[in-house]
Amino acid sequence: MALLHVNFYSRTLERETQMDVILPEAAKKLIGMEGVATRQCKTLYLLHGMSDDQTVWQRRTSIERYAAAYGLAVVMPTTDLGWYTDMYRGDKYFAFITRELPAVCRDLFPMMSPRREDTYVAGLSMGGYGALKCALRAGDVFSRGASLSGAADIRQLPPGGYWEDVFGPREQIPGSFNDLFAAAKALPPENRPPLYMWCGTEDSLLPGNHALRDHLLALGYDLTYAESAGNHAWQWWDLHIQDVLRWLFPQTEVK
Repeated sequence: MALLHVNFYSRTLERETQMDVILPEAAKKLIGMEGVATRQCKTLYLLHGMSDDQTVWQRRTSIERYAAAYGLAVVMPTTDLGWYTDMYRGDKYFAFITRELPAVCRDLFPMMSPRREDTYVAGLSMGGYGALKCALRAGDVFSRGASLSGAADIRQLPPGGYWEDVFGPREQIPGSFNDLFAAAKALPPENRPPLYMWCGTEDSLLPGNHALRDHLLALGYDLTYAESAGNHAWQWWDLHIQDVLRWLFPQTEVK
């Protein structure tokens, strides 16, 4: 696999920003792993949490090694504390992630397939919320979405301050574009993407995951839901991102 650290100008954010990108590379003589290269590779947009940036998935998991087995490109952007949202007072991070970033990536890296069915999104915590929102609100771009320990129910956020800068007044969140429950309900059955959710049983975000799980199942979504021992920590996300990849590629046998 090739690892690229990319600085580029975002017209949406109107400033320089960064992403790290893992690209498939055929390699048969690397010690301990092999790579699979393809001209039109599938792509996973992998989103970070509140305390993190574009480097964190590489630093705290073995995502490069895991992706190599699938010939998968992985795009890891930084989005600061923007919650993958066109902020009430701030930058348009949803437009950046769902519109500009895929176009930039396909321009810079022509090996990435432009097809919706080859494009996925996943994330943890804040990024888990972002991944589900991208799958539900930008289904023309992403065909599947996966959340690990996601902040599934932003209707429960405290009022005022920073949260209002992101989402607007709390009383306006339910039913809004940013509400995952409203997003799921708004999609007709034929446009509903397959979704994956995992949360640890010791995680404070578990009740919100239960609420969204029940909502999605009641609506008839193709949802794969799992929970197991774990809190809000990287040892679990390193483990369960592997489950996400197995869910994305059930036919691929990993040695």
